[in-house]
Parts: sequence; structure tokens; C-alpha cells
Amino acid sequence: MSAAGAPSSDLAMRLHRDLDRIWSTPPGVGRLSAVNHTIVGRRFIVAAFVFFIIGGLLAMLIRAQLATPHGAFVGPELYNQIFTMHGSVMMFLFAIPMFEGVAIYMLPKLLGARDLAFPRLTAYGFWCYVFGGSILVVAMLLGVAPDSGWFMYTPLSSNTYSPGINADVWLLGITFVEISAVCAAVEITVTILKMRAPGMTIDRMPLFAWYILVTAGMMLAGFPPLILGSILLEVERAFDLPFFDPARGGDPLLWQHLFWLFGHPEVYIIFLPGAGMVSTILPVMARREIVGYTWIVVSVVAVGFLSFGLWVHHMFTTGIPHLALGFFSAASTLVAIPTGVQIFSWLATLIDGRPQLKLPMLYLFGFFVVFVAGGLTGVMVAVVPFDWQVHDTHFVVAHMHYVLVGGFVFPLLAAAYYWLPHVSGKVARYPLGHAAFWLIFIGFNVTFFIMHLTGLLGMPRRVFSYEPGWGWDLPNLVSSFGGFLMTIGFALFVVDMMLHVRFGRTAPRNPWGASTLEWATATPPATYNFASLPTVSGRHPLRDTPELPSDLAGGRGYLGFPREGRQETLGIHMTAATPDQVIVLPGPTYLPLYTAFATGVVFLGLLFKVYWLVPVGAVLMLAMFMLWTRGTGQLRDRGPLPIGLGVSAPAHWEAAGAPSWWAMVFTLVADGVLFSSLAFGALFLWVSAPGWPPPQVIDVQWWQPALAGAGLVAAALAGRRAVAVNGNADASRSAGRDRWLLLAAAGHAFALAWLVLLALATPGPTLHAYGAATVALLAYAGFHAALGCVFALFGLWRSRAGYISAARSLDLRIGALWHGYTAATGIAAVLLVAALPRLVTL
Repeated sequence: MSAAGAPSSDLAMRLHRDLDRIWSTPPGVGRLSAVNHTIVGRRFIVAAFVFFIIGGLLAMLIRAQLATPHGAFVGPELYNQIFTMHGSVMMFLFAIPMFEGVAIYMLPKLLGARDLAFPRLTAYGFWCYVFGGSILVVAMLLGVAPDSGWFMYTPLSSNTYSPGINADVWLLGITFVEISAVCAAVEITVTILKMRAPGMTIDRMPLFAWYILVTAGMMLAGFPPLILGSILLEVERAFDLPFFDPARGGDPLLWQHLFWLFGHPEVYIIFLPGAGMVSTILPVMARREIVGYTWIVVSVVAVGFLSFGLWVHHMFTTGIPHLALGFFSAASTLVAIPTGVQIFSWLATLIDGRPQLKLPMLYLFGFFVVFVAGGLTGVMVAVVPFDWQVHDTHFVVAHMHYVLVGGFVFPLLAAAYYWLPHVSGKVARYPLGHAAFWLIFIGFNVTFFIMHLTGLLGMPRRVFSYEPGWGWDLPNLVSSFGGFLMTIGFALFVVDMMLHVRFGRTAPRNPWGASTLEWATATPPATYNFASLPTVSGRHPLRDTPELPSDLAGGRGYLGFPREGRQETLGIHMTAATPDQVIVLPGPTYLPLYTAFATGVVFLGLLFKVYWLVPVGAVLMLAMFMLWTRGTGQLRDRGPLPIGLGVSAPAHWEAAGAPSWWAMVFTLVADGVLFSSLAFGALFLWVSAPGWPPPQVIDVQWWQPALAGAGLVAAALAGRRAVAVNGNADASRSAGRDRWLLLAAAGHAFALAWLVLLALATPGPTLHAYGAATVALLAYAGFHAALGCVFALFGLWRSRAGYISAARSLDLRIGALWHGYTAATGIAAVLLVAALPRLVTL
């Protein structure tokens, strides 16, 4: 620990050397073991941009094909793969991972932390993303890419009409990628809530953090329905369980509901990070504090909630009741209000400020023009009669691109120029960025503005050719010309970035005069971000305390010293923002890479129907996750540790609200959404699907589900009792704690046995959707019971190994959360299974 008072420059240099040694990643092959958020964030950004280039090239193939009538560039089969892959790549492999990469890189710096809450989870998510994306790209190169559209509507994507592995590639590849997205959502949520700088209360958080927090929350609630839908469709394709087959009690509309429960919020999941970049960059360019901080926060939260009430507006033409049409149409137009509040706040900031027309600002002006136009056409398609006229035409294609490119790509390009000095330590030497902007802006509008007209003239989307003389010739030719112009603009952007990084001038630490914490780090930043951690007293830390960067670099903040070679950062109370724990983070390790490989074995086994590989991969994956726990925790209580400035705090494994405990909470929230979607699916099929009631139902006696439920309740109570006993524990009571953990494992095993028996007694799961839904509910409960056994036995092992004490109870408390959740959802599942045979006769 450094001496008290202002350290000398020698002490400061020694501090930086020590921290760099602790936080650095090995060179060469050792870079594959990187878990540091700066490295992994950059990798996410680069990988997402590579996928963006792939998606862009596919778009050019589409425009080449449609430039003239009877285009002979590609045939219909290949065209189907190209437009499907274009949409899938842009939505799943570019937009969301790109925002994740920016968030992973920027958040700790904006919040005043040294890293994210779970660095290994970040790295695992990255490898899952790369592996999943690679499955899709390799499939495309082999000519077996998905070809049913990026929304994979059934029955087009079912075995009957897509008998090859094309649809399986999409279902498994995208699910693989979504594991990455859910990991990132948990990571981001916990980091924002628990790892802000001391004093950074929620009303002092940077707006970018607010946007990302809401986005992460939407991902936790929005992605599970699609994950569930993908699993159900893959199970239907692989094992013939007819969830979406109307001839056997399934319903294709169930897929649409599950898909758009994810799909519409995803539009805002993509837009909100872009809006967060606007809210961060625009006040700096306007040289004025943002107008309406509180109103913007309220609007962002409102958009997050409203976005989940709009999904049916993608289904206006499916014949849903008029009352539902009216409700969802009103909800769709209502979302324009909070979006408008943000736009007017930005405009007011510009009007009242002294805007500088620098390159990031130029892209923000492009954002205003393009996004507002997309928003206006969004209001148009929210009106049912108009939507009926333009549904599935090129008008919708144009609207979607105006919203997504305007709402995300233009802010992203502004952010690239705004934060590049931070990433590279360089500022631009050449003015190519301006030329790139005009080419992109003009090219985009030439491509897509005219496409509105093409759509109004009746041209449907997803057709590979058209007849001459229908009025579509000239608009398509103009759109193709604009597309190639835009491509030249993006190519120029890439060249400018490379010149910038290679030949740019050395950047000052804060070239824009911003007031947020990321500019308090060195540029480019050190692996540990801050030599010591800041205290924040307002929304503009660098404006309030101009000497803050030098103070932090000199170690005059929290944790301004190394301790035992550990990577340490601070955890805070969520609302009071006072330090409440020292979070010890793991260093570089290959385990995330190995775990992602094991996960890949599971998915490849499913893809190629080599089912014996699936349990092998699952066991490997579980073993890898178990290895993650090595080196975590302590064999003795440490008590409060000094953190500098005369303050002490316990290590996170001795703290009440440790990040991993909150991570389990948010994981269970996402899991709960998935279960709710499954229950909704079963009830939807009963109410809406044709071919009900089923010919046979399960002959379930009341005591059978009761016994399964009793096992789950016993496990939950035993898990809670183990925590309670541990709280009063001394050495003599550890045996009692262990007995309760054994009982928890036994309760889960007992419940699992009864759940399996019930599943085996279900008549004909391949004959009718009733049987398929029943087996799915029981499988969900059984899977959680099996994992409950693992949690209980893991707690027992940690207890026996000496990692558990009255102060060190984190493992037990996390397990108790799982046991309680499993009991709640398991009982709900068996009650629904028991009720369905009676409901179907009503």
C-alpha cells in the first residue's frame, strides 16, 4: 500500500507498473485467454464490423439482382439464402453484438470501474458469438444457409417445406449467439447497478448508462421468447413434436407470437444504445448540458415498457380480433410520445447551445434526418388500414432501414469518430470522414427513400425477380445505384479509420472537452482503466473536478494500491452509491474459450443429428463451468479490508449483495420469462389452435404431481434452512448445514424421478401438440430439478472444502435462489400439466 498523502511521481509510476503487471494479458497465444473488458470489447466491435461487411456484401448482391427486371444474377434458391442471411447477419451478428461491444468497452470507464462484474462471462459470450456466427457463415459458403427469411416463419421453416439443414443452421446458430446476448445482458445490468463509482447515485449516472441499463433489461425479457421458440421449432424438426403443425394441434401463429415478442422489442434494443450515444455526444458538440435529463430517463424507461406491448402490430394481417387490432395500433402510436420527448430534448440542447459542426456532429445530423423519417413511416404502418395496404411490400423494407440505420448506424458512426481518440490515442489527420459521410448519407437516401415508392407501387419483398413495365424498373435501378454509392461511402469510412489509427496525430487526453469519466483515463486506456477509483459528486465529474484525472493517476482515490496481486475494484450500494464491498475479479484464463468449445459440441451434435455428442458436450460444459469456481472464495474470513481514504469494506464473498448473487437474480428473471412464454404457448394452443381437444390426454392422478411438487418444496425449504443454519454456524453446526444441503439434493432427485414418470406417461407427444406441450413443461421442470441437484451438491462440496462460513455464505445463498425458483416454476408446471386434461374438455 502506498504511503498516506500525495505520493511522489516515483510512487505513482511504481503503482502503474504494479497494476499493469496484475491486470495485463499474456502476449501471443496467451491473448486467447483475455477476459479484460477493454480487449474483449474491442474484439466484439471488430467481429461485429466484419459481420457488417458480410451483411453489406449480401445486400449488394440483392441490389444487383433487383436492379433490372428478370435479373439473372442469381437464381431463386440462392436469392432466398442471400436475403435471409442479410437480415440474420445484420440483426443478430452485427447490430446487437456491436452495441454489446461498445457497452463492454465503455461502461466500466464511464462508471469509474476497472472492469465489468464477470470478465470470464464476457469472454465466454464473445466466443459463443463468434462460434455461432461462424456456423451461419460457413453454412452460407457451403450453400446450405437458412433460406426461410430472417424471421423463419412456420410452416415455411418446418420440415415439410425446409427438409434440409438450412433452417437448423439458423435455429441453432442464432440460439448459440443469443446465449452470448443473455450473458451480456446479465453482465451489463449487474455492472451498472453495483459497480459505479462511489457517489454516482442513479440520478448522476451518465445517460449512456441509463440507455444501456434499460436495453439490458429489455434483452433479459425479450430474448427468452425467441430462445424458446427456436428450441421448440428445432425439437419439432428433430423429434417430430408438433408445436407448429396445424394438422396435429399445433399453430404456426404461435411461432409468430414468440418471434415478435422478441422481434419488436429488438427494434428498440437496437435503437436505444444509438440514442444513448446521441445523448452522450450531442451535449459535448453543443457545448451545453443536455436539456431534460430526467425527462429523457423517464422516456427511455417508458419506451422499454411500451416496446413489449407492440409485437402484434407485425401480425395485423393474420386475422386477429378487431379489439386487439385497436389496442395494438394505439400502443404502436403511443410509443412515438417518449421517443419524441428525447428528440425535442436533443433539439433544445442544440438550440440553446453553441454547436460545433465537427465530424461526429455531422453524423448526428444525419441521424436526425434519417431516424425522424423512419419514425414517421412507423406511425403510418401502426395504423391498421395503411398497414394492410403496404404489408410485406418494399415500403416496410424502407421503413425498417430508416429506423435501424438511422437509429443505430448513424449514431454508431458518430461514436466511432467521437471515441476513436480514446481507443487509439490518435486524432484524425485526413478529412476523408466528411466525404464518407456524404456518400453514406446520399447513398442511403437514394436507396431507401425511393423504395417507399416501390412499395406503394405494390412490389412485394423477398421476390427475386419481377416483370418489366409494372412501374418498378426505374425505382429499383435508382435504389441499386444508391446502394453501391453507399457501399463506396462505407469503404471510405474503413480506409479513414485505418489511416486514423496508423497515421493519426497523438490525441490529447480529452480532445472534445467532455465531462464524463472515460476521459479521465489515459488514451489509449491502461488495462486497469484507473490507477485509483474516483468519487463522484455530480453528473459532470470532469467539469466539477478538473484535476480529477491527475488525482486518480497519482493514486489519490479509492484502491490506489495493489493488494496481494489481486484484481480489485469497488462495489457500491445500488441507491446510496456508498462503497459496500471489494470485488475481486479473475485474471486471464482459457476456461471461457474451452467452455464455449464444449457448448459448440452440444450445438454441432444437434445440428448434424449426432445425438450421442449432445450429452458428452453438456457434461463437458458443466465440468468447465465447475472449473470456473477454482480460485474463487477464501478458506478463512477476512473481515473489512481497507480501500483507501480511511474507508474499509468486506470482500465480495463476505458481502450481502455480491455481484454473483444479483447475477443469479437477473438470470432467473430471464428464465422466468422463458417459462411464462412456455406456459403461454401451451395455453395459446389450447385456446387458438385447430384440432383440439386432443384424442388422448394424460391419465394423471392428483397425488402424482403433488409428489413431484413436494420434492421441489422440500428442496427449496432445505436450501433456505441450510442458509439459516449457516448464519448461526460455528464449527459444531457445519454438519447440520451439510445435512440440509443433502436433503435439498434428495428433494430435487425425488421430484425429477416423478417428473420423468409423468413425461413417460404422456400419450403420443408426436401425435398431438397437447402431448408435445405437456412433455415440454415437464422437461422444463425436470431440467431445473437436475440443476438443483448440482447446485446443492456443489454447495455441499464447498462446505466440506472449507469455503463456507457464517460470513462466507455466498454459494449457499445463490443455491437457495435456484431452489426457490425451481420450486415455484416446477409447481406451476405440474399444476398446468394436471389442469390441461380438464381444460381441454371445456
